[in-house]
Amino acid sequence: MAQKVHIPNILLLQESCELVAIAEVRSELGRKVQQRWGIPKLYRDHLELAADPSIEAVAVSGHYANQGEIAIDLLRAGKYVFLEKPMAIMLEQAQRIVEAERESGKRLMLGYMKRFDAGNLLAKEMLEGYLSSGEMGAVRYIRNSGILSEWTAGLDTPMETTDEPMPQTDVRWPDWLPAEHRNAYIGYLQQYTHNVNLLRWLTGAGDRVQVVSAKLDVQANWGVVVLEVNGVTATIESGSCSGHEWNEHTTIYMDGGWIRLDSPVLLLRNVPAGVEVYEGFKPNKETRKLFPENGRTWPYKEEMRHFIEAVRNDLPFGAPAADAVNDVRVLEDIFKKHLESMAKAQ
Repeated sequence: MAQKVHIPNILLLQESCELVAIAEVRSELGRKVQQRWGIPKLYRDHLELAADPSIEAVAVSGHYANQGEIAIDLLRAGKYVFLEKPMAIMLEQAQRIVEAERESGKRLMLGYMKRFDAGNLLAKEMLEGYLSSGEMGAVRYIRNSGILSEWTAGLDTPMETTDEPMPQTDVRWPDWLPAEHRNAYIGYLQQYTHNVNLLRWLTGAGDRVQVVSAKLDVQANWGVVVLEVNGVTATIESGSCSGHEWNEHTTIYMDGGWIRLDSPVLLLRNVPAGVEVYEGFKPNKETRKLFPENGRTWPYKEEMRHFIEAVRNDLPFGAPAADAVNDVRVLEDIFKKHLESMAKAQ
């Protein structure tokens, strides 16, 4: 993600920032990336980078279980932090990140690019309008389906590789998570944190999300999770299969119709989520497909643009750390329910 997405996007935003350094513990890989992109400084690790007083903000993409710890070190060193999801692998870690943020006086933003997708933004605006006017009635049910497949969209941005081993991390795992289920948990967490976050954000649910049930297979791949989101029943269907598409859809059903979102392939540039609205309360029962005015933008670039501008102008983050704690709590609860369901089935 750093090489394919974040470094190129930061360099495209040089009217508002300067990319001055990278940190990489694999020295040969670090040199190759530095040379390819013409980055002035290369640090051996994030602590060495954190000691550079000229650096104001840092983007972190690392091991899912360890990147939150890197973020804590950077916050304590007085840096603003952009952190790839997931924020943490357990609630205790997420809470320590927020505490480090509070103590440092700096701020952390999560890489929830779906919040910067022009189609999703349009759908959220329309939903808020319907609920404000009352013409569609109340939200009655939400269905999110994420049956995943090819996600890179053939993105051909160069990526350096070496034979150096992956960095070893001293991971502190949740006490409730059996060792044999760690890979399944990380796999589900790193993907479906997007889905949980999207449902919370679209509906303005905040922390008003509870896990009702979770029925997943042993690998936590195929299955269905039932949530209560802002008092409304919502489901997240999960799975993966071979294919060239990204089969992720969200439908918000109301008394008078529905709004449907079709998510694009993740790394497909400048294609927003598809937006379809059915207004069954109207005499002619209209179905409309909408394209947002600023639709030819890439959410990954827009989230980085937002992060930089928010740091420069001391503006609120669109995906703040304090809000993302809710996703960690919900994902923990989902997997606990999954383990309980498997134990009962045995």
